[in-house]
Amino acid sequence: MILLEPNSYVLEETLYARFTSEKHELVDITLVDFDNVIYHVQSPEGQRTLLTLSVEMKYYNEVLAYGAEEILRREYGDYLVPVTNSQYQISLQFNLEQLPADKAALAKHVSMLKRNVLASPFLRAFEYWESQQEGAGPLMATHYRDDEAIYVQAQQDRVTVIFSTLFKEEVDRVLGKVFLQEFVDARRQASIQNAPQVFYSSREPPLEIRHLQGLKQDESVGYVSFVLFPRHFADPEVREKTISQIQLFRDYLHYHIKCAKAYMHSRMRTRVQDFLKVINRAKPDRTTVAAEKRTATGRYFRPQFRQSASTSPQTESGEW
Repeated sequence: MILLEPNSYVLEETLYARFTSEKHELVDITLVDFDNVIYHVQSPEGQRTLLTLSVEMKYYNEVLAYGAEEILRREYGDYLVPVTNSQYQISLQFNLEQLPADKAALAKHVSMLKRNVLASPFLRAFEYWESQQEGAGPLMATHYRDDEAIYVQAQQDRVTVIFSTLFKEEVDRVLGKVFLQEFVDARRQASIQNAPQVFYSSREPPLEIRHLQGLKQDESVGYVSFVLFPRHFADPEVREKTISQIQLFRDYLHYHIKCAKAYMHSRMRTRVQDFLKVINRAKPDRTTVAAEKRTATGRYFRPQFRQSASTSPQTESGEW
């Protein structure tokens, strides 16, 4: 198993290679991240000293209402430029001759762009909890994948996060149900009592989102609810860690399902190979049945099989 990082590793490596290159070259690279996020790294208009990063997020218009633009200006204000291509929603531009001294930190920070944008509904929910308003806050939905969404809602003493995930294959559905049920049962252990509460429901959506229109209600859909308490987001450092980890839940779930399927397939192939070896050893060696043998005097010995009385054919008179 690997440890998934909240940033895009391939984007970080690509930017760091361009930032530290002694000879600036024209580049035009397209990268793909989780949740169908596309990064386009290129040299605009053939200028070798400039590097533009364009980002396509299909759910960007949704998170704009939750403060995503404010987060971008706070984190990348010096590098933000107007978008020139309608395919993309975010554009950053870097002057390769005027970069800060710590180029590795800059590449790492830029590779966290998707995580920072998707953090906007979580931060808005945490701010609602800090304001101590009565009643539940607004239900914020982010459709980060086709037919899948993240729902975040703040209440007076907690923040509820609901994932709707889609299982396209029957095997994925069975394995996913086993993994998700283990999430629910694992919290009963004393060592992880501080973990968020987890609830899983198959086909039927939770009460918080049951009133929404267009929700799929069949066996291919599963709903996972996380209940975050103040100990998970009251401290600023813990809050950032919580946001980074909970965003990766869907990726971890399907990653474990694929690893489980690969392991079972490898074990089945190994077992089939063992069975074939046993069958091959059980086959008689027909080449040695009628083989000629020599006696002690050097003569050839050909075995003669005498027909037994029980298998001899019957004569015409009916006697054996």
